Amino acid sequence: MTRRFIDISAGLKAGIASDPAPMLPQIIYSDHKNGAETFVKQFPGLKAEQLPGGAGAAVETVTISTHNGTHLDAPWHFHPTMNNGERAITIDEVPLEWCFSDGVKFDFRNKPDGYVCSADDMKRELDRIGYTLKPLDIVLVNTAAGKAYGNPDFLHKGCGMGREATLFLTRQGVRVTGTDAWSWDAPFSFTAKRFAETGDPSIIWEGHKAGMEIGYCHMEKLGNLEALPSHGFTVSCFPVKIHKASAGWTRAVAIFND
Repeated sequence: MTRRFIDISAGLKAGIASDPAPMLPQIIYSDHKNGAETFVKQFPGLKAEQLPGGAGAAVETVTISTHNGTHLDAPWHFHPTMNNGERAITIDEVPLEWCFSDGVKFDFRNKPDGYVCSADDMKRELDRIGYTLKPLDIVLVNTAAGKAYGNPDFLHKGCGMGREATLFLTRQGVRVTGTDAWSWDAPFSFTAKRFAETGDPSIIWEGHKAGMEIGYCHMEKLGNLEALPSHGFTVSCFPVKIHKASAGWTRAVAIFND
């Protein structure tokens, strides 16, 4: 038996439309020449030309949010409480068994941008792919946003998961989900328009806020989901352990045992 891996993470890159302007990551690259200068300062008497090829260490200085790049949101991000009143857990408290389990992919690329998926949408997709959910399955949602990552319209692309769609999953024991869109919910631009029309605050972040009832995590800004089948793979998405944080970056990977 051989093991095959598919990277389902989006690369962290500066200078592209990956987040709202105030949240965009910044990366400063120091090359091997800069690294040689640093070594010279650390070792008195050393000359840069004495290093192999005159090269020191390449290093990057990164200014980012825990929600830049492919990341796993903890229940604490959604609300102070989960499970109807318990303190919501932070990313360093997320059970590791949630983050390594069988994967299931829903293909919602045909849903229009801004569409809010319902529990019935989830049921129909499960019927289509012939799959029955079980506890701790990791559900990934492939939307129209996946192909738009880095493009100017990325923040406005893809469908979102509504409250009842999210609870449909979590009531069956799903504790980690994911999307290739900027948010698990519908793009803010569409929600803002609906709110202006209805004045109903319950539609704002409704998929996230479902975590108040049942605590769960979701990944955002996944990539390459179109390369996955509907099931038959394992997902690994362990987050970086950041003390008391609302999210942690993850190198999400789909694993196949061929």
